[in-house]
Amino acid sequence: MEVCYQLPVLPLDRPVPQHVLSRRGAISFSSSSALFGCPNPRQLSQRRGAISYDSSDQTALYIRMLANSEIEVSVSARNVRRLLSFQRYLRSSRFFRGITVPNSSNILDDDYNGQAKCMLEKVGNWNFDIFLFDRLTNGNSLVSLTFHLFNLHGLIEHFQLDTMKLRRFLVMVQEDYHSQNPYHNAVHAADVTQAMHCYLKEPKLSKSLTPWDVLLSLIAAATHDLDHPGVNQPFLIKTNHYLATLYKNTSVLENHHWRSAVGLLRESGLFAHMSLENRQLMESQIGDLILATDISQQNEYLSMFRSHLDRGDLCLENANHRHFILQMALKCADICNPCRTWELSKQWSEKVTEEFFHQGDIEKKYHLGVSPLCDRQTETIANIQIGFMTYLVEPLFGEWARFSNTRLSQTMLGHLGLNKASWKGVQREQLGSGDDVDPTFEEMDSDILPQEPRLS
Repeated sequence: MEVCYQLPVLPLDRPVPQHVLSRRGAISFSSSSALFGCPNPRQLSQRRGAISYDSSDQTALYIRMLANSEIEVSVSARNVRRLLSFQRYLRSSRFFRGITVPNSSNILDDDYNGQAKCMLEKVGNWNFDIFLFDRLTNGNSLVSLTFHLFNLHGLIEHFQLDTMKLRRFLVMVQEDYHSQNPYHNAVHAADVTQAMHCYLKEPKLSKSLTPWDVLLSLIAAATHDLDHPGVNQPFLIKTNHYLATLYKNTSVLENHHWRSAVGLLRESGLFAHMSLENRQLMESQIGDLILATDISQQNEYLSMFRSHLDRGDLCLENANHRHFILQMALKCADICNPCRTWELSKQWSEKVTEEFFHQGDIEKKYHLGVSPLCDRQTETIANIQIGFMTYLVEPLFGEWARFSNTRLSQTMLGHLGLNKASWKGVQREQLGSGDDVDPTFEEMDSDILPQEPRLS
């Protein structure tokens, strides 16, 4: 996969030059980042992992704000404490003073009440309710679930990870998702990570994947939408946003998610004990996974996947083939909402549509031309979801079922068929009540895909 040109990242072990920190420049179009609630360049310079903008060459530089380690530690401590209960305050404060907490294998016991712990015992169940889990963990579903999965897969022991650094990394990841986004937030990242875990358990994968593969998969899933601004790539391009400039209008968001993840990995020092070669390989392969989630590249990946399946030449003993399957698995995890139970799928559909409509409202306000699917006056959730399922979800999960024809695959296809039928029912009701409905969707085949009994 071609990766667009990247500017060099400043070394993490050196103070940032003052002349770099002091650079300021206004983004064209009256600071497009302000249109959808993102910080302006002056605010960005105060943010961990911020991007500084230079108007002279229309280029953005990633800079890590580590000029003063004492300041950095205090800021990180303050940020982490927002996520901690009073009972966990002492543990976190000892961590930020550099004091090792003994018997760290029991750290999970301090984080979950009884109900959340019971849920984690069924983390591999496809009916896992991430919304309930997020409430039980007081909004910390991404940290709690991902830490548990690292432990469950034996990654902490295998890679000799410092549990305090791991927790710090996950807290920073969770913080860098925008909680005000209806859809692209930390709960979505936790949901994708849980789905990825389900796919890693599938027989073809579980017997072939290495701990390295599992490690990359979980990190990529947890960070795949990191720092998502709540608008799509065309919006960033047409407003001349600094991210579009930085990545030359190519996989803008995915490149940003990847680079943001790399920045937090380095800042946390989670893998500082590994060789430089292994760290660079990890960063590159995480990038390959995250870049594969670019929906504009869907047909290319699907065509490659279909060709492999037609030829029957996928060999999971081959590292490159395993990596490609992990890319497809992450793509499935990213858009698996229509394959969940109706109760869960409907919630996700409402959230993503509200995010679309919010972008449309901004576009109307600033006379930008409303993007497809973003006009709340002409679109409906039912129309959007039926089209999404028909053109994106069904083709992908149909091929995934060819690759891994298991109970889980059939369950996902069953839910997908039932959910599509449910949205068509909603659509007919809207048509009967006189609401606008796209007639092209009424002509689509309404056959429900093969179903299997739901997981208990």
